[in-house]
Amino acid sequence: MRIVILVAIAALVSMSQARGQSTPDTTYIGLYSSNPYLQGSTSNLLSAYDYRSPSNPYGTYGSPYSPTGARNPYAVDGARLYGSDGTYLGRLNANRFDTESLSNPYGRFGSPYSSTSVNNPYGRFGSPYSNQSARNPFATDPPRIYEPPKYLVPPRHR
Repeated sequence: MRIVILVAIAALVSMSQARGQSTPDTTYIGLYSSNPYLQGSTSNLLSAYDYRSPSNPYGTYGSPYSPTGARNPYAVDGARLYGSDGTYLGRLNANRFDTESLSNPYGRFGSPYSSTSVNNPYGRFGSPYSNQSARNPFATDPPRIYEPPKYLVPPRHR
């Protein structure tokens, strides 16, 4: 029995090391990409029918009226964007004053000069030639979109 457990643990460890990336503890939504042929890409026409996709204007993360919508200019939260290597790339919302928004041109994740911005045409995540870029129409390893973490109410101290 111990051997079976050790083999299972070794298999899990090797699979996690083979992945080579850390993923957030939230639900995967899709890919933030301009490649229309990737399944789950925001540029894929079929993603407009997924209720969680930022491409769906009536969905949870695409509606201009949803508090987590990518098109809502007053959103204080939104879907999270992560690079394929686990690098945090910001929030998908249209709030130009949110410090973590991709729409904030002066913020770390929205600036065209930041190395962690998908708006930087010379960076790894915004270049039209990088395989990890959201702007490359042929990229096969674009940034991933995850739901925002669900915050729990902290316990009361008595």
